Amino acid sequence: MSSLTFDDLKAQEDACVLPTFDSDVAWELGTLIRTHCRTHHTRPVVVYIAHTNSSQLLFFATSRPGTLPDNMHWVKRKEAVVLRWGMSTLRMRVKMETEQPGTAVQAALKDKFEMQDPSVYGCHGGGFPVRVKGVEGVVGVIVVSGLKQEDDHAVIVNAIREYLEKK
Repeated sequence: MSSLTFDDLKAQEDACVLPTFDSDVAWELGTLIRTHCRTHHTRPVVVYIAHTNSSQLLFFATSRPGTLPDNMHWVKRKEAVVLRWGMSTLRMRVKMETEQPGTAVQAALKDKFEMQDPSVYGCHGGGFPVRVKGVEGVVGVIVVSGLKQEDDHAVIVNAIREYLEKK
């Protein structure tokens, strides 16, 4: 279970609202994330950023050689969580663990939302909603796959914070 609470994660998301979002912003964020991963982690990761309204891919890169097709599978599962529930994948995980303690997250999803196949959703840290000030809803999705789930999440939050500090 994450050391961050549901409220901690909600506060992070609320603090990471962007002034604008387009392909240039996606490029800057993606580059910050990739650079951080190359500098601070030896494991290869996938960095993926897309618009939510059209699923248009705005940024895709690996941090270094060695990623696997499985990384893209995780990207799509994490993206599905953000698109459906409008929150980070780590916050959704904490929500499921809190609401149904002792139940596996996938089983909790299946029970709570009466799903036939919850495997299309990946409630593991590393999927994050992009929000823009003054715009209702989620406008984009950032996903990192390849590190421990808390690290996948943290590298996104840290990049957004760094980006916002420059603006």
